[in-house]
Amino acid sequence: MITVLCGGVGAARFLRALRSVVDPATVTGIVNTGDDTVLHGLSISPDIDTITYTLAGAIDPERGWGLVDESWRAMGALARYAAVRPDGSSAAPTWFNLGDQDLATHFYRTARLDEGAGLTAVTAEIARAWGVPEQLVPMSDDRVSTLVHLADGPTVSFQEYFVQLRHGVPVRGVTFDGADVAVLQPDAAAAISDARAVVIAPSNPLVSIGPMRALRGLDGLLAERRDSVVAVSPIVGGAALKGPADRMLVELGHEASVVGVARLYRDIAATLVIDPADAALAPAVEAAGMRCVVVPSVMSTPEIGAALAAAVLAAAQG
Repeated sequence: MITVLCGGVGAARFLRALRSVVDPATVTGIVNTGDDTVLHGLSISPDIDTITYTLAGAIDPERGWGLVDESWRAMGALARYAAVRPDGSSAAPTWFNLGDQDLATHFYRTARLDEGAGLTAVTAEIARAWGVPEQLVPMSDDRVSTLVHLADGPTVSFQEYFVQLRHGVPVRGVTFDGADVAVLQPDAAAAISDARAVVIAPSNPLVSIGPMRALRGLDGLLAERRDSVVAVSPIVGGAALKGPADRMLVELGHEASVVGVARLYRDIAATLVIDPADAALAPAVEAAGMRCVVVPSVMSTPEIGAALAAAVLAAAQG
C-alpha cells in the first residue's frame, strides 16, 4: 500500500499520476480537512472534493477545482437577495462559488453528517459514487479549522483568506482550531504505519500539510518510519505553482525555496524530491538534513507525472 498525505490540487494530480505505476486500489490518500467550511448550511470539504473530482476525471482542467462543464445559476440567483439582506446578516453569501452540479455533493454530505455518519464514511460513499478506487480518508472525523491571522487585520477562516480575500493580503500567523482535541482518524494512522511508502504530496506545507501535523501522533508515526517517507516540494524555482505557499512561507519566517521546505520536513521525511529548476540547491537540501532527488515535478503531461511517481516510489525504497 502507498499512503499519500494530501492537500488539494497538487495532491490530486499526484494521486492521478500514481495510477500509471501502481494499482490505484492500493493507494490511500489522507486528506486535509482544515479547509472545510459551512456555507448556506452545507458542509463543504474542498480538498476532498477536488481530489475526488480529479480522480473521477470530472474536474475542471482550467480552474483545477469544481466540475467540468459546470453551470452557476444558483449562485447567480442569490444576487437578487443582496439588496434585502439586513446589515450583519451572513445569509446568501456569493463570494464562495458553488456550481449547480457540485451542490449535489454538498447536499449529500450534509444530510449524511446530520444523520450521524462520520466524515470518513461519507467520504468513502462519495468516492464510490464517483467510481474512485483509491481509499480517501479525512485526516480526522473531528472538526479542525485553519485560522489565518492577517498581518493588518482580524483572524479569518482559511476560505475567507483564500477565496474572499484571494490570498492577496499578508499574514502574521496560522493556527488550527480544534487540533488539540481532534483524533487522528484511525484508518489514517493505520495507513501510515502499514504502507510500504508514505508520500507527502506537493501541497502547501503550512496550511495543507500543517493541519495534519497539528494532530497528536501524526508526526510521531512519520518519524518512526522516516526512511521510507518522501516529500515532493511544492516550491519550484522559488515559487508556488498554485496558491500562496511561497508568500506564506516568507511571511511566517521560512525560506520560500526547496531548502525552506526541507527544513520543515526533515524530521518526518528522509527524502525531498525537487525539480531540475532547483538542482543547484540540492547540496543545500542535503545539508539541511534530507536526501535530495532531482526529477521534473511540474506535472504538465501524463508522461512527466508518471516519471515523477516512479521516481518518488523508487526513492521510498531507498
